[in-house]
Amino acid sequence: MHIGPFALANPLMVAPMAGVTDRPFRQLCKRLGAGYAVSEMVTSRKDLWNTLKTSRRANHAGEPGPIAVQIAGTEAAMMAEAALYNIDRGAQIIDINMGCPAKKVCNKWAGSALMQDEPLALQIIEAVVQACATRNVPVTLKMRTGWCQSHKNAVVLARAAESAGVQMVAVHGRTREQGYKGRAEYDTIAAVKAALRIPVVANGDIRTPEQAREVLRATGADALMIGRAAQGRPWIFREINHFLATGEHLAPPLVSEVKRLLIEHLYDHYSLYDEFIGVRSARKHIAWYVRDLPGAEAFRSHMNILEDSTAQVAWVEQFMDQLGARMDRMPLARDTTDGEQDEEEPQKEETA
Repeated sequence: MHIGPFALANPLMVAPMAGVTDRPFRQLCKRLGAGYAVSEMVTSRKDLWNTLKTSRRANHAGEPGPIAVQIAGTEAAMMAEAALYNIDRGAQIIDINMGCPAKKVCNKWAGSALMQDEPLALQIIEAVVQACATRNVPVTLKMRTGWCQSHKNAVVLARAAESAGVQMVAVHGRTREQGYKGRAEYDTIAAVKAALRIPVVANGDIRTPEQAREVLRATGADALMIGRAAQGRPWIFREINHFLATGEHLAPPLVSEVKRLLIEHLYDHYSLYDEFIGVRSARKHIAWYVRDLPGAEAFRSHMNILEDSTAQVAWVEQFMDQLGARMDRMPLARDTTDGEQDEEEPQKEETA
């Protein structure tokens, strides 16, 4: 699969997630089998570009390409300028956010709220594509099936985006009204795929290798985008790759490997953030790694009161060593689509 001039290693992508898909997380997922990863959304508000949060999101040091940056906003000219700002800082692909369901984003008429205003959405798409064309940078679009059940306009908007020059469309199989509740539906994604010539990516409720195979079959999509299922389980990409290629399950990782990966992730995380922010923002990642493990609740209770990185790493090492003495491998991924779906708390983010 190609996005503009870039050939992807495989059709598995890391979904952009605010507060999650920072550089350390993207790099880890790529190491473990993801063919492509999109950054956290970067605001189009120029007055926020010099904030520490935005500077971290625009940090791609050492990250293997292609480097894809998602931008969010409500004004065409500002979005075009934001695209060029990020290209100057290393972005090789620009992704337009029309999929975020967060209230603080949609209340500003950004993210998936733009699907309610097709003329404005198209103005933004055209402006970004035109700006990126001057740098030979491809543009992609991430969206939902629509704003609500009675207004599913993904096919209409996807066709307009393709005509404007967008080179890939990713569709989350829920409306903005649904948020992350209920089940993702794939009929709309299949309809988008049937209507377009450019690559279409399916997103939503892909947590196991079997689900990945079924979503590809149901939608005919060119690729899959995985978000929450990779939180604390970045090796899901190599598991799905192996299953799609062979029809067989790859053995779960050894506890010793997960210990090594988690500690490497933590040190990389601390290097991007300062001690105070790094320790606190690492807590959610650690909790995701251990959520299905015996003793996780007691472990998290103590971990959440630790306030320095040395103590945090030591507590992780102790827990993983004790776990390794009891079990050799990590548990298999669970299918959580039947009423047991994890709901992550929204991260505190800059408004678009």
